[in-house]
Amino acid sequence: MDTLALEATGNKKIANGAAVVAPLPAPTPVKRKPAKKAKKAVVFFEVEILDAKTKDKLCFLDKVEPNATIGEIKSMFHKSHPQWYPARQSIRLDPKGKSLKDEDVLQHLPVGTTATFYFRDLGAQISWVTVFLTEYTGPLVIYLMFYFRVPFIYAPKYDFTTSKHWVVHLACMCHSFHYVKRLLETLFVHRFSHGTMPLRNIFKNCTYYWGFAAWMAYYINHPLYTPPIYGEQQIRLALILFLFCQIGNFSIHIALRNLRPPGSKTRKIPYPTKNPFTWIFLLVSCPNYTYELGSWLGFTLMTQCLPVAFFTLVGFIQMTVWAKGKHRSYLKEFRDYPPLRSPILPFIL
Repeated sequence: MDTLALEATGNKKIANGAAVVAPLPAPTPVKRKPAKKAKKAVVFFEVEILDAKTKDKLCFLDKVEPNATIGEIKSMFHKSHPQWYPARQSIRLDPKGKSLKDEDVLQHLPVGTTATFYFRDLGAQISWVTVFLTEYTGPLVIYLMFYFRVPFIYAPKYDFTTSKHWVVHLACMCHSFHYVKRLLETLFVHRFSHGTMPLRNIFKNCTYYWGFAAWMAYYINHPLYTPPIYGEQQIRLALILFLFCQIGNFSIHIALRNLRPPGSKTRKIPYPTKNPFTWIFLLVSCPNYTYELGSWLGFTLMTQCLPVAFFTLVGFIQMTVWAKGKHRSYLKEFRDYPPLRSPILPFIL
C-alpha cells in the first residue's frame, strides 16, 4: 500500500481487509480554579476638625480608615499643626461636649462617613509622674527644714537646735515616712490612665502641699510647742491609727495596680483580695481615700496641732469630691457594680 493510501485512512486500521476506526483518546479534564471571593470595599472616612470656639476649619483629613482611633486622628492632626501635640488636644463630637477617649474607634462613633469633630486646646501639658514627684518632694524637704530649725525661721538662738519633746521627733518620722511612701508609689506602683495634666496644675498642687507643710511644720517644731494634753496614751493611740491606715492605703494601691495590666487603660471593678486591708472594698468604692483620711486623723491626734486639723479637713473635702466622682463613674460603667458600697465612708458618705 502506498503512502498516500495510509495518510487517507488516518486513524483507521485495516483488519481482514476492512477499515476499523480506532477510538480517540479521552480528553484530559481541565481543572478549574475556585472563584475568588469578592473583597468588600473599604469605605474611607473624611474627617473635618473645627475650632470649638470659632468654628473655623482647622484640618481636613481624607481617606481615613474606619478602624482609626481618636489617638491616631490626633497624630494626623499634629502633623498639620505641630504646635498642638496629641496630649494637648481635646477632640469632641460637640463644641461643649466631653473629650473623646484616645481608644475610641471612628466607625463606632455616631458620625457619618464625613465626620466633623471639634478641637479645644488643653494648654501646655506635664506628666503626672513629674507633678507627683514635685508636689511630694516639697513637703518632705520643707518639713525637715523646720525640724532642723535652719536659720531665719525661728529666733537665732534656736538655730539648729532640737526639741525636747519626743512627739516632735515622732511626728517628723511619720510625716517623712508618709511622703517617702508617696514618692516610691509614684515611681513603682501607680499606673496612670492619663499620661499628662495641664502644666498650670503643678503650681496649684505645689502651693497646696508645700504651703500646708510649712504651716504645720512651723507650729509642730516651734520651740514653744506643747505636747498633746493626754500625753503618751494619746500619742501611742494616734501612732497605731496612723500606721494602720498607711499600711491600708498601700495595700489598696497595690490592689488597684494589679487590676490594670502595664500599658493598658482597662477599667475593672475592684474587689477584696486575700489581704485583709482590702476587705473594706465590700463597703467603700475608694478605700485609698478612706485610709488617707485615717492617716491624717492619726497625725492630727498625735500632734494636737490646729494647722494639721485644718489640712485634714480640707483634704477630706477634696477626697470626698474625687470619691463621689469615681463612684458615679463605676455605677455608670458597670451595671453589676455592688450596690452596698459608699464613695468614701461606709453607710455615711
